[in-house]
Amino acid sequence: MDFAFDARTEELRAKLLAFMDEYVYPAEAVAEEQRAALASPWDTPAVVEELKAEARRQGLWNLFLPDAEYGAGLTNLQYAPLAEITGRSPQLAPTALNCAAPDTGNMEVLSQFGDEQQKKQWLEPLLAGEIRSAFAMTEPEVASSDATNITTYIERDGDEYVITGRKWYISGAMNPDCKIFIVMGKTDPDGADIRRQQSMVLVPRDTPGVTVKRAMKVFGYEDHYHGGHAEVIFDHARVPVANLIGEEGGGFAIAQARLGPGRIHHCMRLIGMAERAIELMCRRAVSRNAFGKALAQQGVVHNWIADARVTVEQLRLLVLKTAWLMDTVGNRGAHTEIQSIKIATPRAVVDIIDRAIQLHGAGGVSQDFPLAELYAGARTLMIADGPDEVHQRSLARRELKKYL
Repeated sequence: MDFAFDARTEELRAKLLAFMDEYVYPAEAVAEEQRAALASPWDTPAVVEELKAEARRQGLWNLFLPDAEYGAGLTNLQYAPLAEITGRSPQLAPTALNCAAPDTGNMEVLSQFGDEQQKKQWLEPLLAGEIRSAFAMTEPEVASSDATNITTYIERDGDEYVITGRKWYISGAMNPDCKIFIVMGKTDPDGADIRRQQSMVLVPRDTPGVTVKRAMKVFGYEDHYHGGHAEVIFDHARVPVANLIGEEGGGFAIAQARLGPGRIHHCMRLIGMAERAIELMCRRAVSRNAFGKALAQQGVVHNWIADARVTVEQLRLLVLKTAWLMDTVGNRGAHTEIQSIKIATPRAVVDIIDRAIQLHGAGGVSQDFPLAELYAGARTLMIADGPDEVHQRSLARRELKKYL
């Protein structure tokens, strides 16, 4: 097996690593200062727009889209190591490259399933980084990790759809630049096939009946850079029938197509977060003394660092294998591996970041280091895109079928 990256990947990795060193890491503190002075905490700091302009100038833009008509035309295997690098600064780097969720998944949906008018009205400004978007699926009243449970109703009324429901943890919805929601609901709640009851429709944020009610916190954090996680009410919101994405009853299939690439993006960024935690752990270990010697001389610290390195190397190989399979046999053919990385990666990265926090003592849970925020993000991904237990159940069933 050849584990080397191809020439184009190496070129983009070099450019992106330089971009991170020269622009992104120095901007982290600047962004925090600027955000504190903004009239609204959801407004975008000026330095973020500067990063976006520089990334676009350098050709580090829309790297996630495999369709060369809209993005960089990279395979999943080529994009994976780039996503890892952006994970080292998850608040700034993905946004700077126009590679941040939920916009990435929404752009993939529009590029694959949207009609020409939908692409012109919504995909083009998203590709240009002129607007942001949100994906409205999760609901507080049901276990919506199983999309067949969702209760939001999308009812046909002449030439319009009427949307009624309550969503929450709708990422990006607090951002004033968020102009469009992709809403998943049921157009045929009594249909015989439970996976053909759901549809997706485009709902502009300013549609009467749409209320962004409040920001939802994650471990006490509000994700300002990505537009927060909002509770959104759809109270008989009306949109034209032309806002349907694909066909009625196609929402479940579209969601599955959307989530496959999204999970690998999350996992590669998680590995980048783990690498940042290991770096901080090592820097702390060689610069801090306790009980008469440097932390780097403590045996338990050796164990933490060694275990973290071994874990990251294992995870990276599994994720790269998954990316390769997605490129060669498709998302369905890589289903087992996609579920495997979704289960393994957040769990392991949470443990690595937790060790880094422990090594930093009180500083580890403070705002002076990024570790607490990294921990919150990684821990959340054990729930997001389906709780780990859902994927474990599905994966175990697939394994058991071999013996039945």
